[in-house]
Amino acid sequence: MAYFGFTNKLRAGEPIQIFNYGNCKRDFTFIDDIVEGVKHVMECAPEKKNGEDGLSVPPYAIYNIGNSTPENLLDFVNILQQELIRAGVLPADYGFDAHKELVPIQPGDVPVTYADTNALERDFGFKPGTDLRTGLRKFTEWYG
Repeated sequence: MAYFGFTNKLRAGEPIQIFNYGNCKRDFTFIDDIVEGVKHVMECAPEKKNGEDGLSVPPYAIYNIGNSTPENLLDFVNILQQELIRAGVLPADYGFDAHKELVPIQPGDVPVTYADTNALERDFGFKPGTDLRTGLRKFTEWYG
């Protein structure tokens, strides 16, 4: 959800904080990919099974729906600013550098996160695949 927060702050003229001085990678997943993944899961509920003791085991499965392609946070910010200008959300002369604060990593944070979609791919043949620029372009067009 960084794109919402960053965009709202930039439009308000507020600075955005970029943790670990931008040296981290995050997995950004476009909402349409998440919706598509949820639809796949909803259309095929897990089967009811009995455990070794003969008692019913609640049917469930856990799926991670994500892009599984970690992107550098500074690349994300640069693409976001390009797309915000392209969509007319911010003016071409917006002073992005004056609104970026490179700060240390937050306690408990990790330098890289991304989704493991193996179970989703195995069970449904689906893997989210909207690339970062396409997702941010659609977001900025919607936002504007």
